[in-house]
Amino acid sequence: MTDLRLRRSVLYMPGSNPRALEKARSLPADALILDLEDAVAPDAKEVAREQVCAAVREGGYGERELIIRVNAPQTPWGEADLKAAIEAGPDAILMPKVSSPAVLESIADRLEALDAPARIRVWAMIETPAAILNIQAIAAAQRNPGTRLACLVLGTNDLAKDTWTQIVPGRAPMMPWLMTALAAARAEGLAILDGVYNDFADVEGCREECRQARILGFDGKTLIHPTQVEPANTAFAPTDAEVETARSVIAAFERPENARRGAIQINGRMFERQHIGMARRAVAWSDAIAARRL
Repeated sequence: MTDLRLRRSVLYMPGSNPRALEKARSLPADALILDLEDAVAPDAKEVAREQVCAAVREGGYGERELIIRVNAPQTPWGEADLKAAIEAGPDAILMPKVSSPAVLESIADRLEALDAPARIRVWAMIETPAAILNIQAIAAAQRNPGTRLACLVLGTNDLAKDTWTQIVPGRAPMMPWLMTALAAARAEGLAILDGVYNDFADVEGCREECRQARILGFDGKTLIHPTQVEPANTAFAPTDAEVETARSVIAAFERPENARRGAIQINGRMFERQHIGMARRAVAWSDAIAARRL
């Protein structure tokens, strides 16, 4: 079952920008992806690697989950990135361009060879047409504990580039891919994050896409700017009304007179026993947010 670690807002921070790495310590994002890949120019890769790994070792990020996105293994920087990231000890390493389970099996071998601490997990970028076609097998790679696979991250910009799909309000052209990836993640008990919203000046547009992603069932959204953190945190939190209803459902099914009933009526709505699990998840999610300390 997917864990309840908060990943409502997962903010990319360019590893080549030391001020951004410092500012990230005070931002209310649930998780930070310290980026060595797309956000870093080729001539700044090595400096970014040094800065990101130093920042992770230094700490000071509170309860924020720290993820290092490395360059792909076949690039000139991939092997050095992976080795340095393991030594720095983030919560997870984000692998780009995971288009088949073979990529994860290969990374598993490298993690073992480099004696990576067991607590370091692997996140996988789903950003190619091949990844969408292979998504069930990619998600199922988590059955091999050596892959350490914990989370799928949608790379919608790369998907659009490779398929010639236009990113439009509502994202209708991408909906089959989003839901196929989500179904694969849920089938294997993985977390899954939505792709970024590009227009960081359009806060309301971001808010709407975050709401959509939550309705679809995503755990959270990857972000490219601090202004997007609040819309994500708000959209992926259960409302007071949702929590109140959830507590009512739990309490109602716990009454002795309802012990053998498969469905009950609460305030004019029918709830089946299967709704108890959903209600408990909403309450646990709300409690985790209330206890959040950044």
